[in-house]
Amino acid sequence: MSKIIGIDLGTTHSLVAVIEAGLPFVIADADGLRLTPSVVHFSAPSTVLVGRPAQRMRSIDPQHTFYSIKRLMGLRASDLSTTEHRVAYTVLGEGAQPVRLAYGDRSLSPEEISAEILKKLKADAEASLGETITRAVITVPAYFNDAQRNATIKAGELAGLTVERIVNEPTAAALAYGLHRLNEKSKIAVYDLGGGTFDISILELNEGVFQVLATHGNTRLGGDDLDQALVRFLAKKILSESSLDILTQPSLLARVREAAELAKIQLSSESTVEIALPFLTPEFSFSFPLTRDELERITREIISSTRAHCFRALSDAHLEAKDLDQVILVGGQTRMPLVRECVSEWFQCRDFEATPGSIRIGSDYHRAEGPMLNTSQNPDEAIALGAAIQAGILSGGFKDMLLLDVTPLSLGLETLGGLMNVLIPRNSSIPTKAGEVFSTGIDHQPSMLIHVLQGERERARDNWSLGRFVIEFDRAPKGVPRVGVQYEIDANGVLHVLARDIKTGREKIVEMKSAVDVGDEEVQRMVEESVEHAWEDINARRWIETKLRAQETILATRKGLSDYRDELDEVSRTSIEHALLEVENLIRAEDPSTQSGEVPALKKAHAQLDEATQPLADLMMDRATTALLRQRGLI
Repeated sequence: MSKIIGIDLGTTHSLVAVIEAGLPFVIADADGLRLTPSVVHFSAPSTVLVGRPAQRMRSIDPQHTFYSIKRLMGLRASDLSTTEHRVAYTVLGEGAQPVRLAYGDRSLSPEEISAEILKKLKADAEASLGETITRAVITVPAYFNDAQRNATIKAGELAGLTVERIVNEPTAAALAYGLHRLNEKSKIAVYDLGGGTFDISILELNEGVFQVLATHGNTRLGGDDLDQALVRFLAKKILSESSLDILTQPSLLARVREAAELAKIQLSSESTVEIALPFLTPEFSFSFPLTRDELERITREIISSTRAHCFRALSDAHLEAKDLDQVILVGGQTRMPLVRECVSEWFQCRDFEATPGSIRIGSDYHRAEGPMLNTSQNPDEAIALGAAIQAGILSGGFKDMLLLDVTPLSLGLETLGGLMNVLIPRNSSIPTKAGEVFSTGIDHQPSMLIHVLQGERERARDNWSLGRFVIEFDRAPKGVPRVGVQYEIDANGVLHVLARDIKTGREKIVEMKSAVDVGDEEVQRMVEESVEHAWEDINARRWIETKLRAQETILATRKGLSDYRDELDEVSRTSIEHALLEVENLIRAEDPSTQSGEVPALKKAHAQLDEATQPLADLMMDRATTALLRQRGLI
């Protein structure tokens, strides 16, 4: 029997996870990315793009690109009481007819489109696990009715999967948080704010099974609405400064929307970001410093609209907030500080800083007044991990599982710029396994050095070296070779490192020394050093990452200048060359003793280079679009 995978089929992103060595992990695709955009593009009857390639086609060929399809699963034409869906799709069928969507001279059902997403996730799992996958657990919102659940099962079958079970998303999230081990009759609220939907569910644990006591929400509310609110705010600013109405110009609107989403994400960890939109028109460039306070003012009303749903769910469950044991956060939008602040206030949560291993369970758990706000899991991945746990339960993978130890320090490897890239975080239970896909940073290099590290510092040189080895591959331009690196710690605490050339399958497996045989004093010293040098390390990482991004831009700009120099006017060429020189001078002036550099100055110079290269970027985009249209016979 094949492994059973767990799938979070989401509105904006989808993920696939599996149990390996007794622990769940999210499977990355060939690019090392774990989140797959839930977008499908049909460029021809036999050509289908899924995920990021499809997402890039939304602005180029929207008529053949489908997104947020989960909102239409299992619906009939009569269910569409608004014209909302007709903005993006031509919906076929009337009355009691199932929804179908126009695609050229044919039509597709939401199930057929969702099946393409599931096929991609299935293929990613098969590539990662090295075996054929035919069985899956798929999650759905708690509010999905029978028709919507059956549509999800049908989508799985169309993708070549036997759907072993449909699991409610809040139940899956609770499993991922380990809440199935709480005291009997424990009550949990799951606050799930994703990109396209919001729901709140109240669960009770009865004999190891979660029962949904109440659920409420808004299937038309999510992070996308926060993006739209910020876009409208920026559109007014742009209109006041230039008389330019970007809301009527799709190409400019797409640029502003992308910048708005990026700024929103950055403001979850920063207090101010600079939104720079050079050359919205040849005569007008827009720049605006957006603060977290301003973003919260713009979006507070939207976030506050979820409050009523929370209290309605509590009322339906005949509970008060103080009756809850925990409130857990799910969905990428819950990273926003304002969301966490509001949820904590509404449910009267006590302060809680989640760290691995800090949650006491069973008879050792004693709840003070007010529920715990539990943020110990990655909100994007919790549902997929829970689906994998349910899959593991169904396949008997948890029988006689023995966790002997935890990793005392993080394990990772050295990456470009001399940074430490963590694969297995400190305090991970063993046995465990984790991996990522890496590529080259230099053209035509024949091999890659795998430098295995252990420690808590940001720079490779400040951590302990466990060993080095080299894997060879065919020479190719940078970014083309792909090497999968997997760390596995067995039940005896021994670290095995595998590196595989994805193209040829050529691989090396090296056994390192014990990953857990580290003295308490050494662990304490490393942790204390990581705290003592935290700001220094963070500044060093910021400088190195900023420098690497700037170097990439320099290389791309010089190549673009080489290819299109004669097509650029002299003013643009001079502006680009001056901006290039500024960035290169700052990089050369780096202090080799600290490698911290002047991050703000380099960021500013890099932004000026981005602004100066906009005419070059527009020229390159025009040529690429023309080539694409010519390839399709449209011109």
